[in-house]
Amino acid sequence: MFENKERTDINELGEFGLIKHLTNNFKIRNNYSVKGVGDDAAVLDAKGKQILVSTDLLLEGIHFDLAYVPLMHLGYKAVQVNLSDIYAMNGKASQITVSLGLSSKFPLEAVEEIYKGIELACNKFNIDLIGGDTSSSKQGLVISITSIGYADADKVTYRNGAQEHDLLCVSGDLGGAYVGLQILEREKLIYLENPQIQPDLEGKDYIIERQLKPEARMDIVALLEDMDIKPTSMIDVSDGLASEILHLATESDKGITIYEDKIPLDPMTYETARELGIDPTVCALSGGEDYELLFTISQEDYKKLKHDVDITVIGHVTDKNSGCKMVSKSNNVHELKAQGWNAFKK
Repeated sequence: MFENKERTDINELGEFGLIKHLTNNFKIRNNYSVKGVGDDAAVLDAKGKQILVSTDLLLEGIHFDLAYVPLMHLGYKAVQVNLSDIYAMNGKASQITVSLGLSSKFPLEAVEEIYKGIELACNKFNIDLIGGDTSSSKQGLVISITSIGYADADKVTYRNGAQEHDLLCVSGDLGGAYVGLQILEREKLIYLENPQIQPDLEGKDYIIERQLKPEARMDIVALLEDMDIKPTSMIDVSDGLASEILHLATESDKGITIYEDKIPLDPMTYETARELGIDPTVCALSGGEDYELLFTISQEDYKKLKHDVDITVIGHVTDKNSGCKMVSKSNNVHELKAQGWNAFKK
């Protein structure tokens, strides 16, 4: 979790001293941010834009395991999870607030590691930290981040706009985060059985990074804008491809058909899943935490992106009565079911 031998008790700073200490180096970058940290509330100027707001809660033991998640990576990932929701609305993220619940096991130096990851994300994605809160916690570490973004009213993309015959597209590749998690869990169990054995992660860098340090797809939003494409519907892939497809279909009151051989899988994801005895397609459909963008476009826009290697057309929108289906590599038709992440599953 955190092995720095220096240890400063947070009580020495107090709540407001802690916030000031952690946020002192964060700079305001966006002209939408009038006032950030340091007052009773942040002040934002919408400048005629639509304001987008999303919040995510991450709980120790539910959403992350500090046995193998470095605190800096956790801070970075917590921001990415939230920014992805803004990009999934075809918006541009610009601010975040960060709230932490901390148990007594966390010294100041550990919390600083979390904020180093948050700051890294802010620097890379041009985000302003504008507020938050801290509190004690008896349940371990709690991270709550709210992301704020903006978009022109005619650019905001919802889940409910898919039209029959639209093409279903996805960015990047899928399943890697889930397979990376399986490797980390395997190595944790081996370590618990024999602490003398060091983790064997050699050659698995990509899928481990997909789990520990995902990247929200701000670049895809910019790319679509450059191509003059407004998706008809969009969602981020946080709970698995199947679950997100069902969301788009339900909200748009349509059916969707995808093709198994079109689902983008990185070779390392595919090979490692096979090594672990897992179907790679199932990892993509139900794994989650890929934070890629899943969206529909009109057929007329296909010619604009057909040569982009980072966007894959995996299916099309049908009438509602056709339901949500996957055509397998052997040309069998299977009904899509949501078996992804469920925060309340025991």
